[in-house]
Amino acid sequence: MAENTDVVVIGGGYAGVMAANRLRQRDDLTVTLINPRAAFVERIRLHQLAGGTHSAVVEYRKVLAEGVALVVDSVARIDAAERGVTLASGRRVGYDYLVYAVGSGGADPSVPGAAEFGHPIATLEDAQRLRPVLDAAPAQAGVTIVGAGPTGIETAAELAEQGRAVTLVCGGALGPYLHARGRRSVAGRLAALGVTVLEGPDTKVTAVTRDAVRLADGRELPSRVTIWTAGFAVPGLAVRSGLSTDALGRLLTDETLTSVDDVRIVAAGDSAAPSGLALRMSCQAAMPLGARAADTVLSRIADERPETLNQVFAGQCISLGRGAGIFQFAHRNDTALWFHIAGRPGAKLKEFVCKSIVKHLADEAAKPGAYGLHRVSGGADRRRRLEAGPGGTPAAAEQAA
Repeated sequence: MAENTDVVVIGGGYAGVMAANRLRQRDDLTVTLINPRAAFVERIRLHQLAGGTHSAVVEYRKVLAEGVALVVDSVARIDAAERGVTLASGRRVGYDYLVYAVGSGGADPSVPGAAEFGHPIATLEDAQRLRPVLDAAPAQAGVTIVGAGPTGIETAAELAEQGRAVTLVCGGALGPYLHARGRRSVAGRLAALGVTVLEGPDTKVTAVTRDAVRLADGRELPSRVTIWTAGFAVPGLAVRSGLSTDALGRLLTDETLTSVDDVRIVAAGDSAAPSGLALRMSCQAAMPLGARAADTVLSRIADERPETLNQVFAGQCISLGRGAGIFQFAHRNDTALWFHIAGRPGAKLKEFVCKSIVKHLADEAAKPGAYGLHRVSGGADRRRRLEAGPGGTPAAAEQAA
């Protein structure tokens, strides 16, 4: 091992920043964070950016540890054999270890007209483009939101609270993750805000035009602004680089988050598929995965055996405008419980969570190694699922061990 070790982190989101900060526990590491933006994006606030209630960005100096070099660029390709990455600018950056934390974005919609006339909200640039579109539309103009996961629900509530005429097209169930009691609570809040909620299989969108949304049951909904929140996808960097991925393009790793192809590549966040059994895409998973990825790199540098993934979930937190929210509690295996906190207490809890996430990153920047939530026990159910075979096969983990 060379006297100084170069670690490159690709992606400056929740997982990447946590990993980069944590790696600063060792003074003999040169840590470089490569990210296409010069500021940290609070992705869980992008609906607020669209609604004009928050900027959804934080300066990196507030969340990134001193000594981490920030390179504002995109990675075009990873050359694992040569241990280097080629940037969009043409520059090449070498590494001894690589943390792959490229995150996720909106999936390209296959519905006719959706890509042309639907407005995504999965990235900072998406939300920034959507904001003036909403500002230009009359207050009484119909806004249709496609997709009833957390992003769709939060965007619908945010805009309806401002007096917008909002229709939420679920294409199935409202808030599929939620327990029935939590779902009723969310439905009640949306109804109070005047949101029209369309549920069921017949509400799948079949086409989007400039001023309408067509459903599977033949209905055509007038829509001045259509916002598309259905589905997420990961960047194709791993696929382009010839690395093993799952069907969605997430980097395949073992349970230490180490690539099944290369012991010097470790993945974290939405773009990781440990043992082919990826965790729910969320900042709740991303930060512990970032910490675990950093710990794996640090263990390998120290010639120690890395610990395996032991992820625990608390639930799902959804804002319902500025005046209400819901925290849906869950079992540690990430299935919803009957218990939830709603209304104004739910809104306060959601805001507390949003601020706490930034604080966790800032605290890790100030004192690398301080974060410990990735060590909370929660892996028993995951181990059972891995042992179950197809769908959660441990084969990838065994191959890379």
